[in-house]
Formats: sequence, structure tokens, C-alpha cells
Amino acid sequence: MTTPNPESPKTKKGGIFYGWWVSLAGAMNMLVSSGPTFQAASTLFRAVEDEFGWSRAVVTGVASFGRFGGALLGPLEGWLTDKFGTGKMVVIGFTIGGLGMIFYSLLQGPVQYYLAYFVVSLGFSLGGFVPSMAAVNAWMPHRRATAMAVVIGGSSLGGVFVPAIVWGINTHGWRETTLVIGLITLAAGPPLAYIAGKRAPEYSDLMEQVAKPEESKEPRRLTQHDFTAKQALRTRAFWSISFTHTLTNLSVGAISSHIFFVLTDDNAVNLSDASAATIIPIMALSAFGFQMLGGFAGDRISKRSILPILILMQGASLIVLAEAGGYFGALVFALIWGFGFGGRTPMLHAMRGDYFGRKHFGVILGMSAFPMAMGMMATPYIIGKIHDNTGTYVPSLYTLGAFCVVAALTITLATKPSTPMQR
Repeated sequence: MTTPNPESPKTKKGGIFYGWWVSLAGAMNMLVSSGPTFQAASTLFRAVEDEFGWSRAVVTGVASFGRFGGALLGPLEGWLTDKFGTGKMVVIGFTIGGLGMIFYSLLQGPVQYYLAYFVVSLGFSLGGFVPSMAAVNAWMPHRRATAMAVVIGGSSLGGVFVPAIVWGINTHGWRETTLVIGLITLAAGPPLAYIAGKRAPEYSDLMEQVAKPEESKEPRRLTQHDFTAKQALRTRAFWSISFTHTLTNLSVGAISSHIFFVLTDDNAVNLSDASAATIIPIMALSAFGFQMLGGFAGDRISKRSILPILILMQGASLIVLAEAGGYFGALVFALIWGFGFGGRTPMLHAMRGDYFGRKHFGVILGMSAFPMAMGMMATPYIIGKIHDNTGTYVPSLYTLGAFCVVAALTITLATKPSTPMQR
């Protein structure tokens, strides 16, 4: 994501450092790309279940199938991003994702349902998270956690539009709603690619340009070692972060696919569709607020010391949801979930950039995301199957909470690796 030639763009545009524009473009990318497959997924699943009458495992298992492509292609996505740049990946990914949403609006059976969701997930995976984070990691080494929080916050803000999507489904139908989402995706790709696709200057040039006037005469570290993928794989930090992220994201995969069912099922929280649709934006706004705070804090204090607390709060929210019996309980869950999940997310990603550098960040993130995606792939189907057999989500939520406890321990092992010996 860097270039040594002098053709890098101006680092300021309109008086604002260009890296912040890249961060905002990444946020808009995540708002569009994560909406159908993350924030609004369970509302679309409910509409499909109501129309076709398929089992809960079949309806939500599509999320597992869709994420299978992302899991397999994770390392390849990172390599392609590092080689060809964020801009090309966003255009290609959003084109595939937009066409996939249009195909989704025409589905008539389970085979087409699974195929359409796979195409959507593949497109948004190629053009969404990894390219956006790689661009921000290259442009914002001096405010890495904050900038990554802005990008991830775009995904959370996608939840604010869930009531609009529910309104669209109830008023016009889920087919018409997904068709519109597909058209918006196709239109959004090129401008986002143009903004985020500009390559960042070299690290030394960038750090000199962002230095404050009073810092200009002080000694400043103008180099950063960029770990190769092979070097990163040999560190304990890589595996500790990857394992921690996998354990915490098991519940993220489950919540994204099942939250609307948990909130509306008679034997769960038992809210109306309209009431449940207000909880998801609260989750989103809470997560967004704490993502911003987490990013700000992560640039100033030790991430490794804060992360165990935030991960435990994410686990605690799942227990609250398991025991919730009405709107107040759901509201408490939404706020605690936002605090834990929102605060820890930018810190985990920023640790990778802090530890492993910029040049190979895409492929390192892709490799680290592979086990994470595999976990998120499995949980929607497994939890749907357990619900079909038991009629309840309670044991699953407690189990996911226990995984967060383990993750709070494993992240403490993620000490910063030493620079490898040059041969």
C-alpha cells in the first residue's frame, strides 16, 4: 500500500490530512458492504423464513455458506490488495456484491438462495473490510487505532438503517428492498475506490509530513520494520491475536445471523418486530460510540491492558441476552454489547498494524482472518441447528460467553514481537 515514487497524492486535501478521507471512505464502504450480510442479515432471514417456511438451520445456515468463500479467500484477498491496491479491489468487489444482491432478489428456492448469498458475501469480502483496513493502515500509522475505529464504525452505523430496511420489507417486500440495495452498491463502488485507492507515501515521508511544528526538530522514528507473512507466522503475537479474534467473533457471527430471532421469538425476548427493530440501531450506535472511544484510547494507552476487560464485557452481554425477558433486558444487552464489542474491535486490528507494519498488512490480516472467518462461518448454522432441536438459544449464548472468557486470557499473550534478524 505504499510507493517510493514522488507521484503519491498530496497528503492534505481541503486542509484535512488525506488519510482521514481514506478513513471516511472506508467507513462508507463498510456501511454498504456489511449491511446486507451483517447488520440487516437477520431481518432478511426472517423475511425469507416467513415466505418459504424453511427451518431455522437452513435459513441462517446461508450465512455459514456465504462466509465459507471469505474464509477460503482471506489470504488471497490480502495478497491481491497488497499487490493491486485498494481501489481495484473495491470496484471488483462492489460490482460482484451488487449483482449478487440483484440475483438474491430473484431467488425461488434454497439452492439459488445459497448461491446468491455466496456471491454477495464473496463480493463484499473482496471489496470491503480487508482493502479498507489495508488502506487506512498505510495512510494512518500515527493514528492507526482511531482511523481503524472510523472504518469499523461504518459497519456499526449500518445498523441505524435497519428500521428503514424493515420498513422497506414490510411496505414493499424483501425482493424490492434487496434490489434497491444492489443498485446502491453498484453506484457506490467507483467513488469509494477513487478516494481510498490512492497510494500512501513512504513511511518516512508520511511521518515527517504529519509531525507537529514543535516536534519537527526532535528525533523521530522514521522507519518501521514491515514483517513478511512468513515472519509474522513465526511470532506468538500473530497466533495470540488470531486465536483471540476467532473466539470473540464466534458470538459476532451468531448475533449477526440470529439477533432478530432472539429478540422476537416467543420463548426468547418476545418483542414485536417493530420493537426489535429499535434494539438493533441502539446496538449499532452503542458500538459506534465505543469504537470511537476505543480507537482514541488505543492510540494513547496499552491496548493489551484494556482488551481483556472489553472482551469480558462482550461475553457478559451475551449472558444478559440469554436471561432477558423484555425490552429493558434487550436494551441492557445492546449497551453492554456495544461497550465490549465496539471497544475491542479497533484495538485488535490496530495491534496487527503496530506489530507487523504496513507493506504486507493485507496478507497478514487475510491470514489472521482465516480462522476467524471459519468460526463465524460455523456458528450461524450450529446455533440454528441447536435451536431447531431444543427450541431455545440460552445454552448457545452461555457457551459463546464462555469463549469470550478464554479470549480475555489469550490476548494477554500478545506481546510485541522483536524485529527479525536480517540475513
